[in-house]
Amino acid sequence: MRVHTGDKPYKCSVCNKSFNQSNHLQSHTRQVHSSRRPYDCPYCGKMFKINYYLKLHVLIHTGAKPYSCSHCSERFTSLVQLKTHLLKSHNEGTWLECNICQKKFSDSGHLKEHLLRHAAVKPYACSDCPQQFCTSSELRRHQLVHSDYRHFCCGLCGKEFKSKASVLGHFARCSDQGPLHSAYGS
Repeated sequence: MRVHTGDKPYKCSVCNKSFNQSNHLQSHTRQVHSSRRPYDCPYCGKMFKINYYLKLHVLIHTGAKPYSCSHCSERFTSLVQLKTHLLKSHNEGTWLECNICQKKFSDSGHLKEHLLRHAAVKPYACSDCPQQFCTSSELRRHQLVHSDYRHFCCGLCGKEFKSKASVLGHFARCSDQGPLHSAYGS
């Protein structure tokens, strides 16, 4: 019922974000405000708050693409990537459209993040500088600039990177060069 009324009686005591269900508040608190990271990557040791995020991270090391298109031979590392492919390539599914700028999204979570930008809501503040962000993932990405720790490792050559995007770009180049080239630096 609260979904329809917009009532959000459960409020975070740290950032004042409100939720319509108590379990959503608990999940938010665990994901955003807890420092506990019980799930660790068997390849590089990076720690995660949520097992699902660990599973996504491990795909970087294994190169696995568990989501396959039922119309063609394309495979993807995430369900969101598959949904976007189905919409763009096979016109399967429904685009979600921003009612302000008409930008289209394949995933409701991405649309919600986008709407925060229109509202200029930035509830996630960096503890090391004055910057603020719309989402916790943007804050985590930003905090890499304040750290020398490199969370991501190329499974072929062992080179370490601060961001997922950096290691993925490197991995594509490294794997194109072949294992002998990357192993011996020739």
